[in-house]
Amino acid sequence: MVDGVRTDEARIAIPGMTQEGEKLATAMVESEEEAMGVSASQEDGKVKGTKIAGTSRADRQASYDLADFPELTGREEDFRFTPLKRLKGLHTDELTGPAPAVTVSGSDRVRVETVGRDDARVGSAGIPEDRLSASAWAAFQEATVVTVPAEAEIDGTVMIEIEGTSPDPAASHLVVVAEQFSKARIVLRHHGSAVVSQNVEFSIADSANITVVSLQEWEDEGTVHASAQHVSLGRDSRFKHVVVSLGGDTVRVTPSVRFRAPGADVEMYGLTFVDDGQHLESRLFVDHSQPNCRSRVTYKSALQGEGAHGVWVGDVLIRPAAEATDTYELNRNLILNDGPRMDSIPNLEIETGVIAGAGHASTTGQLDAEHLYYLMSRGITERDARALVVRGFLFEILQQIEDESIEERLREIVEAELANVERGA
Repeated sequence: MVDGVRTDEARIAIPGMTQEGEKLATAMVESEEEAMGVSASQEDGKVKGTKIAGTSRADRQASYDLADFPELTGREEDFRFTPLKRLKGLHTDELTGPAPAVTVSGSDRVRVETVGRDDARVGSAGIPEDRLSASAWAAFQEATVVTVPAEAEIDGTVMIEIEGTSPDPAASHLVVVAEQFSKARIVLRHHGSAVVSQNVEFSIADSANITVVSLQEWEDEGTVHASAQHVSLGRDSRFKHVVVSLGGDTVRVTPSVRFRAPGADVEMYGLTFVDDGQHLESRLFVDHSQPNCRSRVTYKSALQGEGAHGVWVGDVLIRPAAEATDTYELNRNLILNDGPRMDSIPNLEIETGVIAGAGHASTTGQLDAEHLYYLMSRGITERDARALVVRGFLFEILQQIEDESIEERLREIVEAELANVERGA
């Protein structure tokens, strides 16, 4: 028995499935790299190479070489909701502009380094999986590496400020290393104005416990931000990832989580408030390749105004070796007035029938009339009732940050957005 799931010959598979799952990937493999869908070679201690092509989400193209990714047409599955004309050359031009400035504060116990492309830690947590990420990989010259030392427990918040100042297409690379038994809360605050494609790597060692908050507080006009965030989880590690996208003209955040050993746990939360003319997109991938791991995904969006476009795509893959997996993903979206568009697609791919649990759900709609009626029947005006419901819906995500000063500042930003909705009501 593993967490209540039988592992002997009498084990029970999901009804309608064999113990091998849905037979989506049936080829026999002979190495750990092949089991994870990667055709790889070792160089300087890093996995290099490309994933094996095929039909499963496991077989998605991945490479450090930009030439392996054809020019985008907008018909690709990963870009069918992304308006390419809004990317301002991130998918076509050389990224030669100045990278956003990076400053780190909050604790003198973390190590901060600026390193070259040949540093062994660069590229160790993930391989680019789309043309935007590969273009950033090809273009960056230096990376910032932030290390939380082994067994260190960092009080307070480590703040990584990422400030854009140039409209020229640029590349950025950041690596966060959490060593064994470390514990910290790290906030990435993107602000200013930029046109940038970014790779962020989180290498989480065994038994580390890390919370990461990625804040997109860009100026709305002119900012384009594509952020590929790669997470590698060691044995018995704990990782919380919170994405809050409020500003920017076009923002696309694509977190990918991979389990490198059994026993790891990941929680992923997201909040987007999409205003007039904004395109805010979240595409995540949780790759269960190890047994006895857990994942939970909860993303919420509120949309208002003409041309507001939100996108959420959640891919969860449970590979044949990932028995006793426990996973669930949820996306909920509120349309606050006429004009917005929301695309929400949860995907769950199961390659073994022996799991602890798996599920997903997605809802998009307007405010619940019964909730409003309940509040209004107690003397609350319709406008105040609407605001209360929306606050309760969104602030649940902000509470996951667990830093009151940051939460308060973000609540004020959301309140200002809600005031715009109320004035337009």
